[in-house]
Amino acid sequence: MAERIWVILRHAKAESEGPDGRDFSRRLTADGERDAAAAAAWLADKIGKQSARVISSPAQRALSTAQLVSAAIDGSLVTDPRIYEATPGTLLEVLNDHAADGITLLVGHNPGLEQLVALLCEGRTGEFRGMTTAGIAWVEIPKGEVEPGQGSLKAFWWP
Repeated sequence: MAERIWVILRHAKAESEGPDGRDFSRRLTADGERDAAAAAAWLADKIGKQSARVISSPAQRALSTAQLVSAAIDGSLVTDPRIYEATPGTLLEVLNDHAADGITLLVGHNPGLEQLVALLCEGRTGEFRGMTTAGIAWVEIPKGEVEPGQGSLKAFWWP
């Protein structure tokens, strides 16, 4: 069965609180902007001319990261509010709802993202730790219904 590629990207480094004091409105720091640009360049090199769909949390730090990446890869960007503070199960639902053949990027937050990678690749949510800000997991997924442990981690990048 042919493979799909799911790229899991944690948002880049952000301020400790947003301008209004809320977590949701936290903006990228200067280091975060630089790391997001580096992640975007790595992805552009790896993806090349293939089409990609980018699905982002609407939280400011994730959306800013997703916008930089989407522009670099000429991807189509959508937001999904379910990504913010999501469990691995919810993130899997989001991917199944939005994923297309080819490459799909999910931009969001820990601990859900690193737990999702563990669920996809190891079948358990507690097996994968250490997804830094702007970290990327490149996972190949078989077409069809996704079961825990069916993913294959093909690359991991961090700034």
